[in-house]
Amino acid sequence: MTETKGKSAVPLLGQKCPNCRKRATLEFRPFCTKRCADVDLGRWLNEDYRIPGDENISNEDGVYDEE
Repeated sequence: MTETKGKSAVPLLGQKCPNCRKRATLEFRPFCTKRCADVDLGRWLNEDYRIPGDENISNEDGVYDEE
């Protein structure tokens, strides 16, 4: 994602930023600013968001880990 230099952000009608609920912009869609996009990326990298799946995940040998 790039930062705006001298351009005004074009707001998208009817779309709101999933983080702060402000109007989303075309440049950082679906977010309103680079900051909100970076906050969301940080949440993914810190594993705050997870995609549901099986609890037992196989390792490279095909053996399931037991907890």
